[in-house]
Amino acid sequence: MSDTRDDVHEIVIVGSGVAGLSAAVYAARADLEPLVLEGPEPGGQLTLTTEVENYLGFPEGVGGMELIQQGKAQASRFGAEFTHGTVEGTDLEERPFELELSTGDTVRTRSLIVATGASARWVGAENEDELMGYGLSTCATCDGAFHRGDDVLVIGGGDSAMEEALFLAKFADSVTVVHRRDELRASDIMSRRALEHDSIEFRWNTELLEIHGSQETGVTGATLVSHPDGHPTAKLDEDVTHEDVEVGGVFYGVGHVPNTNFLEATSVDLDDEGYLVTRDGMTTETAVEGVFGAGDVMDPDYRQAITAAGTGSMAALDAEDWLETTDPVIEPVTPMANSSD
Repeated sequence: MSDTRDDVHEIVIVGSGVAGLSAAVYAARADLEPLVLEGPEPGGQLTLTTEVENYLGFPEGVGGMELIQQGKAQASRFGAEFTHGTVEGTDLEERPFELELSTGDTVRTRSLIVATGASARWVGAENEDELMGYGLSTCATCDGAFHRGDDVLVIGGGDSAMEEALFLAKFADSVTVVHRRDELRASDIMSRRALEHDSIEFRWNTELLEIHGSQETGVTGATLVSHPDGHPTAKLDEDVTHEDVEVGGVFYGVGHVPNTNFLEATSVDLDDEGYLVTRDGMTTETAVEGVFGAGDVMDPDYRQAITAAGTGSMAALDAEDWLETTDPVIEPVTPMANSSD
């Protein structure tokens, strides 16, 4: 892709997960010829999921990678263009917007949809790269039903971990929460629900060191380490206790990080955790006119493929409406006031 400083796109979509692809389908069908920037991990988190059973229209389930590939083919069919490149610099102070890419190219666009998602935090356990999606998961809602009758581990001590544990308790024989401290960080109500649940146990001052299994067998067990003062993986050269346990699944519940670094120096509003803030009401509009959000990057609560796809379509429709009522001339940008301010 050559430098496009002299070209101005009607719409650029940053991110190629299910939110970005849904936005691309709608924008392409509106003859907006969207450019989709695929980023460092084309397809997003869904590509780490081997089987998706809760996406409407696939009664037998569908592989995460297959769903992404079909979405890309659908968007391409209607005229969406795809290119690799991470946004490293952003000028949203004047229209058309300018995006500086890792490839050295400059992309100019009248409107922008941010669909960069949120990355789940991993804990650094041995074999997590190999087993992610094969019994190791960051989403109980997505994968919990695969573990009916299993013993499973949940790693973490905050609200995310408690939510994972409570959901998994509907399916698993037992749920063990592994936390590196001797008290939870979760809110009082979430802590109480998990602590009082008959099927949830807790391993305090304990961390996950290694996950056992293979892509053929799935997760078969794990090695845990513990120390009476907590944070045992930082004390491996001291007297820590090692224990191997047999489990059929491991779930990380240590939170997500929204991929919004490239927006930090702009007028787009981000919350304290870095999630993109949209205006009040059922809209994907942000504080900057012409910039819209879609998917997990603006959704810390649901984080589902189908909700991401829904907000992707909303963002494309919002962008289309905005483009139809906005003069295409270059002009300074005045951030919109958030009605919640």
